[in-house]
Amino acid sequence: MEALKADMRQVLEENILQYWMERMVDEEHGGFYGRRDGEDHLIKDAPKGAVLNARILWTFSAAYRVLSKPAYLDMALRAKEYILNHFIDYEYGGVYWMLDFKGNPIDCRKQIYAIGFMIYGFSELYRATGDEKALKTAIQLFNDIERHAYDSQNNGYIEALTREWQPIGDMRLSDKDENGSRTMNTHLHILEPYTNLYRVWKDKELEQQLRNLIHIFVTKIVNAHSSHLDLFFDDHWMGARDIVSYGHDIEAAWLLTEALEILGDEQLISEIMPIVNRIAQAAEEGIQPCGAMLDERRVGESMSPPLKGQGGDFVWWVQCECIIGELNQWQHFGDNEALARALRCWEYTKQHLIDWEHGEWYWSILENGKINLDDDKAGPWKCPYHNTRMCIEVMERIG
Repeated sequence: MEALKADMRQVLEENILQYWMERMVDEEHGGFYGRRDGEDHLIKDAPKGAVLNARILWTFSAAYRVLSKPAYLDMALRAKEYILNHFIDYEYGGVYWMLDFKGNPIDCRKQIYAIGFMIYGFSELYRATGDEKALKTAIQLFNDIERHAYDSQNNGYIEALTREWQPIGDMRLSDKDENGSRTMNTHLHILEPYTNLYRVWKDKELEQQLRNLIHIFVTKIVNAHSSHLDLFFDDHWMGARDIVSYGHDIEAAWLLTEALEILGDEQLISEIMPIVNRIAQAAEEGIQPCGAMLDERRVGESMSPPLKGQGGDFVWWVQCECIIGELNQWQHFGDNEALARALRCWEYTKQHLIDWEHGEWYWSILENGKINLDDDKAGPWKCPYHNTRMCIEVMERIG
């Protein structure tokens, strides 16, 4: 296990963090560049996304917390200042979804998913440094979500709103998503930052809403028949249940475990952990003989051959979550096979997804076995967060 820990530290520092420090810092316009394509070409005039910048803030804050290297703190503070100067909407609250490469807002909608990641980043910076401005910002953004996006009548969080927090027609995070007013993905990435904020700010309303998010997952989002997560819903939590997302299943299993641990309620833990176990076991359907986990499939579609298109790929972030989730199964349920699955997935990832020559990871390995060079090396959705978090989670759990 010490060799695995050493592996993780090497990849974290030499392959991931070094890449972002050397290739993604925008010295001309501030902050970080918005994109490098799949062949690692810099797109200098690419827009700068809220999710990417929030995840950079989280990444370098967490790296500094664990490794105490001043260079990582410098990057975290660079991200913090850029977000405060460009992404925060000081008139209406929340954050802008997208800026141009010079830092001017070009899409001002309030995507709750993005605000959640800002809370995640700022709370992690406070956790790492005690930066009071970071904590204050995280709390302000928490209040923005609760004031404008929480639906007390139907329960849950509205997917997106206009800049002025009014209803918006197209709420989708991306073109591949359905236009649901509630999604599993956004609720998962509100659970995640609310857990991190509660680590450092024991607020009663935050505790109540964190408990409520766990309740939403086990009563609305987890499919009672399959134990997979359903993905898209309307205001009344009705929706098609036709896609399985293995990466989100296994990610949710360990994030729910983390939330339960932070709350520290033994009765709640005893009630929810059996459900967590079933979610993780359902996700394991997606693990293939090579050790990697598939992205997704349509319900009822054969597992062999895999779903054509992206779902048949082995996507970088899915492997990260698989490794953490299987390690979580080993630690909390005594499943030695889960540890073996985590190690096999890591071996596949090391051999196929990491770009050892230029740094960072490829988006995916295609179902024909070739490297996917069409999707970004770095960009609005290709951030250093999933792989950094995997390295840190493994290091801390082993430690």
